[in-house]
Amino acid sequence: MTEAVVAGPLALDEAEAVAELAALIWHAHYPSIITVEQIDYMLAERYKPALIRQTLARGDRWLAARAAGVLVGFAHGYALMDGDYKLDKLYVHPDWQRHGIGRLLMDAMTEHARRHGSRRLVLRVNRNNAQAVAAYRKYGFEVLVPIVEDIGEGFVMDDYVMTKDLEPT
Repeated sequence: MTEAVVAGPLALDEAEAVAELAALIWHAHYPSIITVEQIDYMLAERYKPALIRQTLARGDRWLAARAAGVLVGFAHGYALMDGDYKLDKLYVHPDWQRHGIGRLLMDAMTEHARRHGSRRLVLRVNRNNAQAVAAYRKYGFEVLVPIVEDIGEGFVMDDYVMTKDLEPT
């Protein structure tokens, strides 16, 4: 893992690569947290390449982390109406975790939100995803509230809403 990792905007033609990387990450990480059936359902609902391109076209911020031109991580966020900024996705390939890529993506998304006048970052994370909860705490997030949401097909998301105040620029 000596290749330099760079983060920049996701290109429209990378939507399929994001969907493939999401599937790899989710199937490697989530089976101990949620069922494979729920994983497949959520991937189908949230990572359709057409949906990724649609969110890019509407102005959502997608960041891609690349090593030697290969996608190794990504983040997705967008402004909310109340001055908050939603960090909707942040994932790193299992082989590339613990190399600072999550921090690189988090810092870039935080700076983008701050530059666009957001007062805080908001995210949701599965309550049983101890690794992610710990990482977000390390990045300065605090648990605001637990939330359970029916997402259809008999599946629920059992999450924490976490927030991080942003210092103005």
